[in-house]
Amino acid sequence: MRLSAIRLAPNTRVTTPTKGARMNRVTSKDGTPIAYERGGSGPAIILVGGGLDDGSENATLVPELAKRFTVLNYARRGRGDSGDTLPYAVDREIEDLNALIGEAGGSAHLFGASSGGALVLEAAAAGVAVERLAVYEVPYATDDDAARYWSHYVTQLTTALSDGRRGEAIELFMQLAGSSADDIAKAHESPMWSHVEGLAHTLAYDAACLGDGRPPTTRLATITQPTLVATGGIVDPHMQGLQPGYFDAAADEITAALPNARRQILEKQTHVAEPRILASILEQFFTS
Repeated sequence: MRLSAIRLAPNTRVTTPTKGARMNRVTSKDGTPIAYERGGSGPAIILVGGGLDDGSENATLVPELAKRFTVLNYARRGRGDSGDTLPYAVDREIEDLNALIGEAGGSAHLFGASSGGALVLEAAAAGVAVERLAVYEVPYATDDDAARYWSHYVTQLTTALSDGRRGEAIELFMQLAGSSADDIAKAHESPMWSHVEGLAHTLAYDAACLGDGRPPTTRLATITQPTLVATGGIVDPHMQGLQPGYFDAAADEITAALPNARRQILEKQTHVAEPRILASILEQFFTS
């Protein structure tokens, strides 16, 4: 549930490539070109974005992490300068990560934000060459009401996208993430709205990564790598419509299912954490 792509005007944030970083492409197994930014040197970290993110959200982490690591920040398929070979499947996104890991030298740490964290967990469960992984505020549903709401959202999203109603798909996503009607109305006025509409089809990709919405505890139990499961300490003001403790409950269930997990709360951080603080936590974990 990543809403920063449409932060309400006038505080919309647009991120540009990191100074000194190189823009590259790697070809995934099915022939899809995957665009990525590379910076720094040292052990490799691959950054995986969440919903409505074309790689811009994690770009602010690159200069912070590049002081100690080789950082690959990529646009997931269907986003930014990456290709989008159809039909979509989660397995294809896992193959994208495999291709990036190959570019990184054959193994890497993974960090996934929001629904990107779900993809990171699925990739680790599928056996990609991951050394350590970290996820931040993965939006799994942990109770029956939330799971039903998720199922209803996916049904509505599928219909909206099939009918070409991209703006409605964005609105459905914002409602799911707890945005108010006023937030949605103001988002329409944002200079980023047309850009975000261009990413609307990838909401279906994030939905596929999250499956039925519940934490996939059986698959999580097969992940043996050390895993950091983090959340922020405060609720994003644009997501206050979510049930209190939504991300914490999901993180607790993920942690309980993983054999080798560390749970951490980043005090005074929202769903989009301050890059310097998040990078410091990741550095500590990936070097411990």
